[in-house]
Amino acid sequence: MRCPFCGNEDTQVKDSRPAEDGASIRRRRSCPACGNRFTTFERVQLRELVVIKSDGRRVPFDRDKLARSVRIALRKRPFDEERIERIVNGIQRRLEVEADSEVTSRRIGDVVLDTLRDVDQVAYVRFASVYRNFREAKDFQAFLGQMDGS
Repeated sequence: MRCPFCGNEDTQVKDSRPAEDGASIRRRRSCPACGNRFTTFERVQLRELVVIKSDGRRVPFDRDKLARSVRIALRKRPFDEERIERIVNGIQRRLEVEADSEVTSRRIGDVVLDTLRDVDQVAYVRFASVYRNFREAKDFQAFLGQMDGS
């Protein structure tokens, strides 16, 4: 693992322990060249996913982008970072299990919506407003009307 401070390629693991309910390994590392310490996380990845965008482009799946979207939807809601990581891990795992190696961006959005609907209604509406591209108040009203009927 390369040191993020000085770029040295030879860092040492000082401590390893399970993190996020055993879904990953947290490693404390030290760089012998500059003396700085940093933390890395190691996660299981079932397969490399490729996202098919709405314009047909194919890009590598970006877990950080997914996590950012979920964090924005859950901002100022009663969720700690560990719970958000579990939610993101669950979404990623579901996508890896469902898909061969390619998944559409629309499917990712649908899985996030399904997950947020079960987790937090406010986050669900926040994500849906961006994902479904609401332009006017009536779009929100129609969406909220669908929620009441479900």
